[in-house]
Amino acid sequence: MLKNLLDTKHCFKLVCGAGNEEVEDIKRLVYIYAIAGCRFFDLSANEQVISVAKEALNLARVEDAYLCVSVGIKNDPHVNKAIIDYDRCVNCGACEAVCPQSAIHYAKVKKTKCIGCGRCWKVCSRAAISYVSEEKDLKEVLPSIIEKGVDCIEFHAMGVDEEEINSKWQYINDNFDGVLSICTSRGKLSDEGLVDRIKQMINGRKPYTTIVQADGFPMSGGDDDYKSTLQAVATAEIVQNEKLPVYIMLSGGTNEKTAELAKMCGILYDGIAVGSYARKIVKRFIDRSDFWSNSRVIEDALEVAKPLVDSVII
Repeated sequence: MLKNLLDTKHCFKLVCGAGNEEVEDIKRLVYIYAIAGCRFFDLSANEQVISVAKEALNLARVEDAYLCVSVGIKNDPHVNKAIIDYDRCVNCGACEAVCPQSAIHYAKVKKTKCIGCGRCWKVCSRAAISYVSEEKDLKEVLPSIIEKGVDCIEFHAMGVDEEEINSKWQYINDNFDGVLSICTSRGKLSDEGLVDRIKQMINGRKPYTTIVQADGFPMSGGDDDYKSTLQAVATAEIVQNEKLPVYIMLSGGTNEKTAELAKMCGILYDGIAVGSYARKIVKRFIDRSDFWSNSRVIEDALEVAKPLVDSVII
């Protein structure tokens, strides 16, 4: 059971990306990190994505792994997709250079790869990039996703539309009796607002059937330093101080330094979710055309992936 993994307090979760629907990349990511020791995988709420993740686990001969799918509200950054205004774009290549997903090529966005991280928007000198929200209709996707077999549903509740948050959260609760995860941050909320939202959402749920994913700075974990992971630890501390009957998972800027910094600060976390940094360090192997045919590629990928997983689970 997923709860048993969380109870070890050394749970590493690989975040493939709520907006990442590039199935071959996901298959390779799950395969590498499963062999490296990861047993919890966060995926887009997409049937094909779930299928390839399960294929990867079978190839890795891993049976004791758990799958989580992520859904969000409108305008949550995790469900945004970049679009380019070609009347403004001068094809300078700055956006392509900074995209961590290689989702932009010749000023065209491959939507299945885009995760809405915002890096391209920041570097565009012509203000040619904006975002469109592609949140999924829960009533359309959730029944088939649940039937396909998942162990956890993560709800990204980072906006200020309380009515939408409450409505979608209630629907998830009414239709799924497994572990639920609340991914939230202080981005648009005060510390008090963050705590109040969590308390409201766990009201009526059984103790320790909910994960609070304390997202310090969403999709910011490109570097392996203490500064990048500081906000994840600080956000987790706010949740920990409330002594709520929830599992605490650090996220947002997480890397190999996260567990060390959390322990230095006395944070009693139950798990660490790593996305941007975990994907970045294996990207050069994931992109290889001989990934499945050259065993050396897998070995080299494991050399960088396993220390990251071990930094959490040991």
